[in-house]
Amino acid sequence: MTTSTAASTAATPGASARSDTVFPQRPTTAAEVSDLDRAHVFHSWSAQDEIDPLPVATGDGASFTDYEGNEYLDFGSQLVYVNLGHRHPRLIRAIKDQAETLPTIAPAFANDVRSQLATMIAQVAPGNLNHVFFTNGGADANENAVRMARAVTGRRKVMSAYRSYHGATATAISLTGDPRRWSNEPGDSSVVHFFGPYLYRSVWNAETAEAETASALNALEQQIILEGPDTIAAVILETVVGTNGILVPPPGFLVGVRELCTKYGIMYIADEVMAGFGRTGQWFAVDNWDIEPDLITFAKGVNSGYVPLGGVVVSDAIRDFYAHRSFGGGLTYSGHPLACAVAVESMKTFVDEGILERVRDLGERVVAPRLAAMKEKHAVVGDVRGLGLFWAVELVKDAQTREPLVPFNAAGESNTPMAEFTRLCQAGGVWPWTHFNGVHIGPPLVISEEDLVRGLDVIDAALGELDRYAV
Repeated sequence: MTTSTAASTAATPGASARSDTVFPQRPTTAAEVSDLDRAHVFHSWSAQDEIDPLPVATGDGASFTDYEGNEYLDFGSQLVYVNLGHRHPRLIRAIKDQAETLPTIAPAFANDVRSQLATMIAQVAPGNLNHVFFTNGGADANENAVRMARAVTGRRKVMSAYRSYHGATATAISLTGDPRRWSNEPGDSSVVHFFGPYLYRSVWNAETAEAETASALNALEQQIILEGPDTIAAVILETVVGTNGILVPPPGFLVGVRELCTKYGIMYIADEVMAGFGRTGQWFAVDNWDIEPDLITFAKGVNSGYVPLGGVVVSDAIRDFYAHRSFGGGLTYSGHPLACAVAVESMKTFVDEGILERVRDLGERVVAPRLAAMKEKHAVVGDVRGLGLFWAVELVKDAQTREPLVPFNAAGESNTPMAEFTRLCQAGGVWPWTHFNGVHIGPPLVISEEDLVRGLDVIDAALGELDRYAV
């Protein structure tokens, strides 16, 4: 009895201390936000003492605003996901309505908006991709797509391109080809990297898109043969390479990849986390080339990131593989009702507001000719490429040698030409999206033509200041 009383007494002060905790009020000024951020927030991909994140107060449409009232055109759609812009009223309403009905339910139950969204995605997905496994984002979508491919084929290896990003979780970061993989190695030893097509910097010295396609496909097939076709479960490709350069595949390449995968019994995974849901002017970027992969991964633009959501669109054949065997994967928040409700409303908005059509129009009529003019005008511009509202301007020191304006994997020091470019754009009211020696164009798909032109004007002027770095 004495022991029990002592234990009870010892526990009481701790419980009392927790109940008396005084939490801070929500910060209301930029200084307060920054102070708490520096004290307690651990930021991704950053040296913590070398960053100074801008406190953002609000956003509207294609812009966001800081606490001082400075407004910036969001030319990167945050991390290329705010496809329908900031604070879209229909998406906000969808969250409120769902929260009042059923804010959450476990994935083992059937749910109306989850079922509705899966049906809608199957309707716009190509061919026999009629089933959706929901995740919380793009990395876990790629993880689970690989898990499925390995189980269905009974093979282990997965091939991915060097110039790629597939996420920061265990397998996804191994699949990633860019330098973000390096600090996470050793990773999944069964991942094999290959060179994808990149005509401007062709590793095969190709001079035409057709030659680049032929060389890239030949090299990929030879690597498949040497690795052993019967050991390879999947090839995963960003349909349009995103952060690593907005690399649009040359004609025939994706068709050729599909044929190679079919020939050797390999699953073709299309990573559409960034390129999907309208970014290229199609529901899925593969639609630009009439390709039917075995699996498509998505996230980001499916609901503009208002509530985290991703997924894998799965073929009938893969679904049937699991008809009487359990799938070895799952997530607590798979198909979260709040996220699905926003995605349902987002897809309806795409149709009601003609988003896909306007993206194709703005890309072809406004962005393409304007960037082509910048290439002719500025010595520092080596190449421009893209489609829809998904473009890159590659900057060089020397147009003849194509030496990049900054080295590959250049750090973000404040005295580089790219840092200067960023400051110039921000001073002009544009928050740019840059990576290494690339300036990327990826504004919200709802951006007005006037704001799109204004943003391109700011970029044009900033490039003019950088011309002094070119030979």
